[in-house]
Amino acid sequence: MPDAVDSRVAVYIDFDNIVISRYDQVHGRSQFMRDRARGFSSAGSEANPEIAEKLSRATVDVGAIIDFASSFGTLVLTRAYADWSAPFNADYRGQLVNRAVDLVQLFPAAAYAKNGADIRLAVDTVEDMFRLPDLTHVIIVAGDSDYIPLAQRCKRLGRYVVGIGVAGSTSRSLAAACDEFASYDALPGIKPIPPAPEKEKSETAAATRPSRSKKTPTDAVVSEPEPEKEVLSPTALVFSGPELPPAPPRRRASRRAASPDPVIEDEPEDEPDPQEVATGLLERALRLGHEKDDADWLHSSNVKTQMKRMDPSFSEKALGFRSFSDFVKSRETVAEIDETSTAHLVRLAPSLSDN
Repeated sequence: MPDAVDSRVAVYIDFDNIVISRYDQVHGRSQFMRDRARGFSSAGSEANPEIAEKLSRATVDVGAIIDFASSFGTLVLTRAYADWSAPFNADYRGQLVNRAVDLVQLFPAAAYAKNGADIRLAVDTVEDMFRLPDLTHVIIVAGDSDYIPLAQRCKRLGRYVVGIGVAGSTSRSLAAACDEFASYDALPGIKPIPPAPEKEKSETAAATRPSRSKKTPTDAVVSEPEPEKEVLSPTALVFSGPELPPAPPRRRASRRAASPDPVIEDEPEDEPDPQEVATGLLERALRLGHEKDDADWLHSSNVKTQMKRMDPSFSEKALGFRSFSDFVKSRETVAEIDETSTAHLVRLAPSLSDN
């Protein structure tokens, strides 16, 4: 990471993205849309205490995001983009104003309330880079792949790009486009997700359980009562004819496209095991270091820097390790640490060096 001395940082927050992603992470995918939480405010907690409790458990700590951003240098501007007339966004206004965040109002341009934060945020970021030539860092708080061109353009213009997103709702391509990427869950001060009540767990399981779209012959016999005998009217006798086959059951139209709430753009990918990904990343970084420096031992700081270059989302703390040395020690089949030196030297395991 570049030196924070005299660094000037701009923070851009796609607020709907981060808040809805956090809600779905805590309560289940697309649960924000099912609960219709967009129109809920704290003033209605007595009318619907269940939604109030769920929103409270999924509250985003904006202060933790801003504190993390300030570690890169002086914050020269911080903007949050959302429709602040929406009740669930309005509840955050006090928290944001207390941290001197500029609230950018976005009015829905369509009936389904599609958020235009991505376009507005990108336009403002590019404009600020030309208007403020001393800007050194750009921090994008979002997880959509729509921001990949913005991250690439910021890097091309000489800025250090940091991304922050919610785990499970972040595009891996966006993380790769940044110089550094941090998960919201791994930020200092963020508490682990609180366990869900048993009632909520059962409701979430029932909502996600696949429904049976077709009836079997047995189901038809059991579910449909025997029709009562009716006396046909003369009109019915006139139009009577051969019995027609029953009409096929209608399929329920999907309401997903007409959802009133913004949905995270990227579908969940089949994520590999992060521990295995980190192990492969360490091995590649060590091989590159040995080929580049032609040395038997490498400084662990250089190895970690190379790993961050290859995958900006890498974080040993997010993997459960207190330090990078502890992470390397846990990969004894891949890496070897020089215990006799205080310089934190590391090398590829001898069993792999000949491969």
